[in-house]
Amino acid sequence: MEAPRLAHTVSSPTSPCEEVIKNLSLEAIQLCDRDGNKSQDSGIAEMEELPVPHNIKISNITCDSFKISWDMDSKSKDRITHYFIDLNKKENKNSNKFKHKDVPTKLVAKAVPLPMTVRGHWFLSPRTEYTVAVQTASKQVDGDYVVSEWSEIIEFCTADYSKVHLTQLLEKAEVIAGRMLKLSVFYRNQHREYFDYIREHHGNAMQPSVKDNSGSHGSPISGKLEGIFFSCNTEFNTGKPPQDSPYGRYRFEIAAEKLFNPNTNLYFGDFYCMYTAYHYVILVIAPVGSPGDEFCKQRLPQLNIKDNKFLTCDEEDGVMVYHHAQDVILEVIYTDPVDLSLGTVAEITGHQLMSLSTANAKKDPSCKTCNISVGR
Repeated sequence: MEAPRLAHTVSSPTSPCEEVIKNLSLEAIQLCDRDGNKSQDSGIAEMEELPVPHNIKISNITCDSFKISWDMDSKSKDRITHYFIDLNKKENKNSNKFKHKDVPTKLVAKAVPLPMTVRGHWFLSPRTEYTVAVQTASKQVDGDYVVSEWSEIIEFCTADYSKVHLTQLLEKAEVIAGRMLKLSVFYRNQHREYFDYIREHHGNAMQPSVKDNSGSHGSPISGKLEGIFFSCNTEFNTGKPPQDSPYGRYRFEIAAEKLFNPNTNLYFGDFYCMYTAYHYVILVIAPVGSPGDEFCKQRLPQLNIKDNKFLTCDEEDGVMVYHHAQDVILEVIYTDPVDLSLGTVAEITGHQLMSLSTANAKKDPSCKTCNISVGR
């Protein structure tokens, strides 16, 4: 029994084929596995001579699409009506096992000029390893298919979110950012041992480290950008940092202008939640021309430091004034080392609320507020 068709998921990249693209569809059917064993009631005819795809090439990889092409012998090439594409997450050893009850691993595309584009956020996720194999097929008048042998199996990995995708996340975050409140300091909470280690082994300077995998699965900064996490949210009634923290009872505080000023650039990095009502926004502050600045410039949307919905820096009567969004929790990554002598370290009086920790936190893929319509 055929599953519902998913229209326009496989398409030709060339403009002369636009009419063909409109007629393309993607459907789930029971096909032969890669060893040539037919599933029960597959509706596929006995094997006949059709050209076997070889020298498969994967290109133009995004977070939820890729282009695929291959070479074929010319023999019986004119009989090909369809391509069967077996697409699986790499860790899935059973090529016939469905990853989701409504999502096929076998894709059926009408034969179009190569390369063709495979896209679809229902079955492609960002930064995920996949395997792919291809058959050529000829649809018969009775609806059965004659198929070739499977091609070799190729491995590839989908890409991170592009600037376009991050801009979509940015626009969603702006909707809920709320009004702006004043702030005067950035702060970083850790255990006492952390600060002792910094003094002993790093000459009093906190060093950037690679960001963990918390937040959106497709975020281009996870596991790649080096920086130091700071917070800047304040309590509504006091205008000061909260006394509670999930990261340790010792807090380093530094005047905002020492990290964020006209000599730094500000970037939007991510927007996510962890199955909770409150949302997190990750921002990156990078000194102009620094390695961190160059990394972000290529990958992240840049924000105007004087005019954005999350964190601003502006001069009023000769004094730098800072504001932060009230209705999101800001996580700020500073990309250069920070010397402890530029601020103060003191013990906080509140509680250590571990439930608020975002270390390697997984994003809620079902939240309509902070997800976009691409691979999760």
